Amino acid sequence: MKTENLFLGVVVASVLAVATQSVFAHGGATGVVKERMDGMGVMKEAMKVLTPMMRGQVDYDASVVRERSEDISRHAGEALTKLFPEGSLDAPSEAKPEIWQDWEAFSALADQLRVMADGLAKASENGLMMAGDAPAVGEMMGGQSGSMMGGSKMGTGAGTDMMDLSQMPADGVFTLMGQVCSACHTRFRVKK
Repeated sequence: MKTENLFLGVVVASVLAVATQSVFAHGGATGVVKERMDGMGVMKEAMKVLTPMMRGQVDYDASVVRERSEDISRHAGEALTKLFPEGSLDAPSEAKPEIWQDWEAFSALADQLRVMADGLAKASENGLMMAGDAPAVGEMMGGQSGSMMGGSKMGTGAGTDMMDLSQMPADGVFTLMGQVCSACHTRFRVKK
């Protein structure tokens, strides 16, 4: 009987610890604020896995790059913007009111993030630029000259005249994706 009670006590304590941890994981966030913070957490974790790989600090694994890129893609674009209903600034949200003041720019960045993540998943087999197994610059550009970002249409989805990300080295696409993250955080996220 004592063993059963001890076991039950350990199980209950474990469940309570996990429940408490999930409630306080984002400073007590609830509802849509917690949902978006959880999604941002998935993307942050993916970036933590990808960054050392893209820097050559750990072995490159195309399947991990593809999986983590797909994680980011699932939380980007419309999946991201739907988690920002107007005025959802309840603490501990890190969202700035500028999101709703310039919704078009915020939405465009969310879409660009999805495009970049999808592009990284497709480019995963290309390896790293510095590894010597990536396509040459001329091949990456598809014979086109001009801006890599394709002017103002970047990230608008189908029909964009942006270069084909699937032809780039994975670390090149990763760099572009990181720039999109940084641009969004700089403009629309409260500094910690």
